[in-house]
Amino acid sequence: MRNRHPVSRRKRWFVYVIGNPRGELYTGITFDNDPERRLREHNAGTGAKYTRGRAPWSLVYVETGFEGRAAAQAREHTLKHDLDFKRRLRTSSRRVKISGFT
Repeated sequence: MRNRHPVSRRKRWFVYVIGNPRGELYTGITFDNDPERRLREHNAGTGAKYTRGRAPWSLVYVETGFEGRAAAQAREHTLKHDLDFKRRLRTSSRRVKISGFT
């Protein structure tokens, strides 16, 4: 049976960090084929409650390649509590890192 969607269009778990011009960061997970869609939701005010009224947001960091939701949530938890990671994101000149794509 032929696969309808190329590998890049398959849904998978993403952990992402978005930032706004005030220096606020938000870390979340999504099961999607495009983390940009979730970013559009945050900017439209239909994303997480924390991000409403704090737009515009931009993608700062993205990871994928997780076995399932539990693994993505564990990584999200780690990133949310890593103060050094957040500091590096705020001071990095290269804003978006995408890792785990195959």
